[in-house]
Amino acid sequence: MAEARSAGAPTVLRVVLGKRLQDLREKAGLSYEQAAKALDVTHATIRRMEKAEVGLKIPYVEKLLATYGVRDDDEIAGFLSLAREANRPGWWHNFRDVLPDWFSAYVSLESEANLIRAYQPAYVPGLLQTEDYARAVLRAGMPHASGADIDRAVALRRERQSLLTRENAPMLWVVMDETVLRRPIGGPKVMRGQIGRLMEATALPNVRLQIIPFAAGPHPAMYGPFHIFRFPIPELPDIAYTESLVGAGYFDQRNDVSQFLEALDRMCAQAAPAHTTEAILGGFRKEI
Repeated sequence: MAEARSAGAPTVLRVVLGKRLQDLREKAGLSYEQAAKALDVTHATIRRMEKAEVGLKIPYVEKLLATYGVRDDDEIAGFLSLAREANRPGWWHNFRDVLPDWFSAYVSLESEANLIRAYQPAYVPGLLQTEDYARAVLRAGMPHASGADIDRAVALRRERQSLLTRENAPMLWVVMDETVLRRPIGGPKVMRGQIGRLMEATALPNVRLQIIPFAAGPHPAMYGPFHIFRFPIPELPDIAYTESLVGAGYFDQRNDVSQFLEALDRMCAQAAPAHTTEAILGGFRKEI
């Protein structure tokens, strides 16, 4: 999971079921080749199913469960029901006209996480953007997009933001550079509105916002922004996400993710305490 996918970005549930199939195969003591023989496919197909790189064909899943020694009818029925659900496109599929596939995986992770931690050095994270600010950011990042495409991208961002106020909303913990507040995006009116939105967000019980002032000096993540997702699902490890102009990287190996976590923890220690953020934002709002 260390590189962006080019097609068929999986839902989180498909990732979970892939890991469960892997566990069942390993507990049965079977190799990829032995499992593939049961389906009359190549071992690469089994690997891709376990890594959620392909959809879960129900006949294949049924045969694999039998091959792995799963005999309980309720367990089989439950697994197949989850497989059918995992194959359904997520709500974001409706925005596939403006949603790159490498970002579809991100939206799926975001939707299922119970903790989202982020570092952002350039602009306010999408989950906390006002519509006007989002429009200005998207226009800068998509200079050749039509007005209709920008409208669609803004609508997608607005839909994503609803997860912060839903039942069992995730905890969002963001560290931003002071640069974010000083960069004039959309003009003074847009910036005042955006800072007001951030002040409102800090009042939410599930949002923590910290700002690293220039005076704090260098920090461990000056190379660029990243996100870390944590899930209430035992099969899913923490996943770190990085982004570039042409794609994204997803990292789920413990050693990789631990480096992102350590960097973020160090930055949180350097940043202003979360309880002072509203006062800091108020000061910037008066400057504009």
